[in-house]
Amino acid sequence: MAPEIRTTVTRIVYENHWMRVREDAIIRQDGSPGIYGVVEKTDFAIIAPIENGMIHLVEQYRYPVQGRYWELPQGSWEEAPAIDPLELARAELREETGLTAETMRHVGHLFECYGYSNQGFHIYLAQGLRQGETYREQTEQDMISRAFPIDEVLAMITEGVVKDAATVATLGLLRLKGLI
Repeated sequence: MAPEIRTTVTRIVYENHWMRVREDAIIRQDGSPGIYGVVEKTDFAIIAPIENGMIHLVEQYRYPVQGRYWELPQGSWEEAPAIDPLELARAELREETGLTAETMRHVGHLFECYGYSNQGFHIYLAQGLRQGETYREQTEQDMISRAFPIDEVLAMITEGVVKDAATVATLGLLRLKGLI
Protein backbone atom coordinates (compact mmCIF):
# COMPACT_ATOMS: atom_id res chain seq x y z
CA MET A 1 0.00 0.00 0.00
CA ALA A 2 1.41 3.40 -0.99
CA PRO A 3 1.94 5.94 1.81
CA GLU A 4 -0.66 8.69 2.04
CA ILE A 5 2.10 11.31 2.02
CA ARG A 6 5.30 10.92 0.00
CA THR A 7 8.59 12.46 1.15
CA THR A 8 10.57 14.09 -1.65
CA VAL A 9 13.46 15.71 0.27
CA THR A 10 14.72 15.47 3.84
CA ARG A 11 17.22 17.78 5.49
CA ILE A 12 18.56 17.84 9.05
CA VAL A 13 17.85 21.24 10.60
CA TYR A 14 19.29 20.62 14.08
CA GLU A 15 20.90 17.76 15.98
CA ASN A 16 22.30 17.14 19.47
CA HIS A 17 22.84 14.17 21.80
CA TRP A 18 19.12 13.91 22.69
CA MET A 19 17.27 14.73 19.48
CA ARG A 20 17.33 15.50 15.81
CA VAL A 21 15.02 17.88 13.96
CA ARG A 22 14.44 17.37 10.27
CA GLU A 23 12.37 19.15 7.68
CA ASP A 24 10.70 17.00 5.03
CA ALA A 25 9.33 18.29 1.75
CA ILE A 26 6.26 16.19 0.98
CA ILE A 27 3.59 15.55 -1.64
CA ARG A 28 0.07 14.78 -0.41
CA GLN A 29 -2.32 12.30 -2.07
CA ASP A 30 -3.94 15.08 -4.09
CA GLY A 31 -0.53 16.16 -5.43
CA SER A 32 -0.21 19.32 -3.34
CA PRO A 33 3.22 20.03 -1.84
CA GLY A 34 3.96 20.78 1.78
CA ILE A 35 6.52 20.46 4.56
CA TYR A 36 6.72 18.66 7.87
CA GLY A 37 9.03 19.46 10.77
CA VAL A 38 9.80 16.19 12.57
CA VAL A 39 11.49 15.80 15.94
CA GLU A 40 13.27 12.45 16.08
CA LYS A 41 13.78 11.13 19.61
CA THR A 42 14.54 7.72 21.06
CA ASP A 43 11.57 5.88 22.56
CA PHE A 44 11.41 5.94 26.34
CA ALA A 45 10.01 3.78 29.10
CA ILE A 46 7.59 5.03 31.73
CA ILE A 47 7.03 3.06 34.88
CA ALA A 48 4.04 3.04 37.24
CA PRO A 49 5.43 1.68 40.52
CA ILE A 50 2.30 0.75 42.48
CA GLU A 51 2.10 -1.13 45.76
CA ASN A 52 -0.57 -1.26 48.47
CA GLY A 53 -2.61 1.57 46.98
CA MET A 54 0.42 3.87 46.65
CA ILE A 55 2.01 5.24 43.45
CA HIS A 56 5.64 6.38 43.45
CA LEU A 57 6.21 9.64 41.60
CA VAL A 58 9.28 11.79 41.01
CA GLU A 59 9.44 15.56 40.95
CA GLN A 60 12.04 17.50 39.05
CA TYR A 61 12.64 20.84 37.38
CA ARG A 62 11.68 20.77 33.71
CA TYR A 63 13.65 23.51 31.97
CA PRO A 64 11.53 23.88 28.78
CA VAL A 65 8.44 24.79 30.87
CA GLN A 66 10.41 26.49 33.70
CA GLY A 67 8.87 24.59 36.58
CA ARG A 68 8.98 21.62 38.94
CA TYR A 69 6.43 18.90 38.29
CA TRP A 70 5.45 15.47 39.61
CA GLU A 71 5.49 12.59 37.10
CA LEU A 72 6.01 8.86 36.88
CA PRO A 73 9.62 7.66 36.61
CA GLN A 74 10.62 7.62 32.95
CA GLY A 75 13.56 7.91 30.63
CA SER A 76 15.48 6.81 27.58
CA TRP A 77 19.05 5.95 26.77
CA GLU A 78 20.08 7.94 23.71
CA GLU A 79 23.44 6.13 23.66
CA ALA A 80 21.62 2.76 23.45
CA PRO A 81 18.47 3.31 21.36
CA ALA A 82 18.04 -0.41 20.64
CA ILE A 83 17.95 -1.39 24.34
CA ASP A 84 15.23 -3.81 25.37
CA PRO A 85 12.39 -1.65 26.77
CA LEU A 86 12.03 -3.89 29.84
CA GLU A 87 15.72 -3.51 30.68
CA LEU A 88 15.39 0.26 30.22
CA ALA A 89 12.31 0.37 32.46
CA ARG A 90 14.00 -1.58 35.25
CA ALA A 91 17.10 0.63 35.06
CA GLU A 92 15.14 3.91 35.02
CA LEU A 93 13.01 2.80 37.98
CA ARG A 94 16.10 2.03 40.06
CA GLU A 95 18.02 5.09 38.88
CA GLU A 96 15.27 7.61 39.69
CA THR A 97 13.58 6.07 42.74
CA GLY A 98 15.94 3.41 44.09
CA LEU A 99 13.14 0.87 43.64
CA THR A 100 13.47 -2.59 42.17
CA ALA A 101 10.40 -4.56 41.14
CA GLU A 102 9.64 -8.25 41.43
CA THR A 103 7.30 -7.97 38.42
CA MET A 104 7.27 -5.56 35.48
CA ARG A 105 4.14 -5.90 33.35
CA HIS A 106 4.19 -4.33 29.87
CA VAL A 107 0.88 -2.49 29.60
CA GLY A 108 1.22 -0.85 26.19
CA HIS A 109 3.00 1.50 23.81
CA LEU A 110 1.85 5.01 22.95
CA PHE A 111 3.28 7.92 20.97
CA GLU A 112 4.29 11.06 22.82
CA CYS A 113 3.29 13.73 20.24
CA TYR A 114 2.87 12.08 16.85
CA GLY A 115 1.83 15.30 15.14
CA TYR A 116 5.47 16.39 15.11
CA SER A 117 7.61 13.62 16.66
CA ASN A 118 8.32 9.92 16.14
CA GLN A 119 8.98 9.31 19.85
CA GLY A 120 6.94 6.66 21.58
CA PHE A 121 6.93 5.20 25.05
CA HIS A 122 6.57 1.75 26.58
CA ILE A 123 4.37 1.59 29.67
CA TYR A 124 5.21 -0.74 32.56
CA LEU A 125 3.40 -1.55 35.78
CA ALA A 126 5.98 -2.30 38.49
CA GLN A 127 4.92 -4.33 41.52
CA GLY A 128 6.61 -6.24 44.33
CA LEU A 129 8.71 -3.18 45.11
CA ARG A 130 11.87 -3.09 47.20
CA GLN A 131 13.66 0.12 48.19
CA GLY A 132 17.36 0.54 47.49
CA GLU A 133 19.74 3.35 46.53
CA THR A 134 19.08 5.78 43.68
CA TYR A 135 21.63 6.19 40.85
CA ARG A 136 20.61 9.54 39.40
CA GLU A 137 22.32 11.21 36.48
CA GLN A 138 23.74 14.73 36.82
CA THR A 139 20.62 16.09 35.09
CA GLU A 140 18.47 14.48 37.82
CA GLN A 141 20.32 15.87 40.84
CA ASP A 142 17.30 17.92 41.96
CA MET A 143 14.89 14.98 41.70
CA ILE A 144 12.61 14.05 44.60
CA SER A 145 10.90 10.65 44.88
CA ARG A 146 7.78 10.07 46.95
CA ALA A 147 4.85 7.66 47.22
CA PHE A 148 1.28 9.01 47.12
CA PRO A 149 -2.12 7.31 47.58
CA ILE A 150 -3.66 6.54 44.17
CA ASP A 151 -6.66 8.82 44.82
CA GLU A 152 -4.33 11.71 45.69
CA VAL A 153 -2.44 11.28 42.41
CA LEU A 154 -5.70 11.23 40.46
CA ALA A 155 -6.72 14.44 42.26
CA MET A 156 -3.30 15.95 41.42
CA ILE A 157 -4.10 15.29 37.75
CA THR A 158 -7.56 16.86 37.85
CA GLU A 159 -6.22 19.87 39.81
CA GLY A 160 -3.41 20.48 37.30
CA VAL A 161 -0.56 19.59 39.65
CA VAL A 162 0.52 16.66 37.45
CA LYS A 163 0.89 18.03 33.91
CA ASP A 164 3.05 15.39 32.22
CA ALA A 165 1.03 13.93 29.34
CA ALA A 166 2.81 10.57 29.44
CA THR A 167 2.02 10.21 33.15
CA VAL A 168 -1.64 11.10 32.62
CA ALA A 169 -1.92 8.73 29.64
CA THR A 170 -0.22 5.91 31.55
CA LEU A 171 -2.49 6.21 34.56
CA GLY A 172 -5.52 6.50 32.28
CA LEU A 173 -4.54 3.34 30.42
CA LEU A 174 -3.93 1.48 33.68
CA ARG A 175 -7.37 2.55 34.88
CA LEU A 176 -9.07 1.59 31.61
CA LYS A 177 -7.45 -1.85 31.80
CA GLY A 178 -8.62 -2.26 35.40
CA LEU A 179 -5.09 -2.32 36.81
CA ILE A 180 -5.68 0.57 39.22
